[in-house]
Amino acid sequence: MTWILFTCFAAFCQAGRNALQSQLSQHLSVPAVTLARFLWAGPLAFVYLLSLYAAAPADAPLLSNNTISYVVGAAIMQIVATALMVVLFKQENFAIGAGLAKCEAPVAAFLGVLFFGTQLTLFGWIGVLIGAIAILMLSSPTKMTELSLKTVLLGLACSSAFALTSLWVREATLAISLPFPHRAAWVLFLVISLQTIMLIGFMLITNPSSFKAMFAHKKRVAFTSIASFLGSLGWFSAMSLQTVPLVKTLGQIEIFFMMLISIFILKEIPPKKDVFALVLVATAAIFVMI
Repeated sequence: MTWILFTCFAAFCQAGRNALQSQLSQHLSVPAVTLARFLWAGPLAFVYLLSLYAAAPADAPLLSNNTISYVVGAAIMQIVATALMVVLFKQENFAIGAGLAKCEAPVAAFLGVLFFGTQLTLFGWIGVLIGAIAILMLSSPTKMTELSLKTVLLGLACSSAFALTSLWVREATLAISLPFPHRAAWVLFLVISLQTIMLIGFMLITNPSSFKAMFAHKKRVAFTSIASFLGSLGWFSAMSLQTVPLVKTLGQIEIFFMMLISIFILKEIPPKKDVFALVLVATAAIFVMI
């Protein structure tokens, strides 16, 4: 049940990262907020990889063309997903933006079954569907019919991008013939490093002044990168051990951490329907762990 521990840890870290990104989005451009997620995560991933090899020596990975394709695809798609998440934060409040993006689990389930050979049990499907209902409840300001079309489309695009990222990360880890922690660590390091290089190059060409703005918020940027690295470490490790839909459904316990952040940091009082959505998430988590 190691994947459960990694998933819970990842959900906790991701809730903190989302809160930090939500605050950064008020001061920085979308590319700058996106880069904040990866800027210091690459060096941390490298240190983690070296630590693994020092503790448990293993061979260097043999990267096939398929593995490289999965890594590149995951890196690009996660950048797209993160940018869409920031746009969601600018459209709606913190809870709604993060909630819509968490529809990743049902999207990953359907894409996984159709294109990636993912197999789910009946209990697994029930858990995924219950989790989807909970997320839709959370994402609606008052009633389901009051969601704007623009927000729905952004949320669906964000969820799909995150789902593809997760599915390609799992495929990349499975394609590397190394022990569990090493293959997950290699994919983590490769994906984050590629993302950092691409984003820095893009910003140097399009808007170099953004780096000055990021420096003005250097502490928050650093904390965002650290939380992102720890969250990615948890997600990548969990997805190397278990199918993406189950990991992401259990990962919806992030809603609980989001509520705590909304109450104690953002000073927002969650409505009763959000509390009921949390009960549904707990129910979904039980089904996927059966």
